[in-house]
Amino acid sequence: MRDDPDRRALLARAWDDAAQEYERYFVPRFSSWVATAVGAVAGAALPRGPILVPCCGTFPELPALVAGHPEREIVGIDLSATMVRLARERAAGWPQVRVLEDDAASLDRHWSKSCAGVVSVFGLQQLPDPEVALGNWVDALGHGGCLSVVYWPRKVEERGPFALLDEVLVDHRPPDDGLWEARLGEAIVAAGGTVERDEYLAFPMSHPDAGTFWDAFTNGGPLRALAIARGEKVMLGIRDEFIRQAPTGQWSHLPRARWIVARTVDS
Repeated sequence: MRDDPDRRALLARAWDDAAQEYERYFVPRFSSWVATAVGAVAGAALPRGPILVPCCGTFPELPALVAGHPEREIVGIDLSATMVRLARERAAGWPQVRVLEDDAASLDRHWSKSCAGVVSVFGLQQLPDPEVALGNWVDALGHGGCLSVVYWPRKVEERGPFALLDEVLVDHRPPDDGLWEARLGEAIVAAGGTVERDEYLAFPMSHPDAGTFWDAFTNGGPLRALAIARGEKVMLGIRDEFIRQAPTGQWSHLPRARWIVARTVDS
């Protein structure tokens, strides 16, 4: 994957549109993954410096980070202006917290080797060059700093709504061979880090029905960009096919995300 200004603008617009629904529908459902990712940093002894949260979205990581490191500067970074606005609302009352509207993939050079921690949940897989972004995040850490990243892998589940999405969207979005996932460990090592954990985390999730899941994923999730690009008529046709193949009634499943924890070498 490679970045370009048009793609970046589409992502920003899509997440502007999706922000309110993402906060309402998905933030509660993603809370177990957020808690696990944040726990690796919130409960850790860290060197001096701020904690960065690239792709912070509405910033659900924030309360636990503040509880774990109440005096430390915490900085959220997101491309979407609406996500940033909601994140700043969540951060109100914590003067040590800042939220920046910026590119979370590259980070500003002034963060290099100066941060205590980096936490990111469900942002990495959306970036144009995930392995490059992960290397940049490791490079932001000072000696002994901690990185904790959770992301959706190419294969989230064998059965369930994510698996069915892959089937009905196969001809409607660019192919992803997933080869970048195998290079993430190398990217961490090349940036000066050592991998401490690399495992999969599965937590239960449920939805009232297939239509509710589709609408939330389209209006408040990653399909928003595709919906903007392809138009309402195309998306309604895919929605009909998705619901036709889906089970009726409440839909429960056990999606899995990949969790990577790394440290920079202490000196």
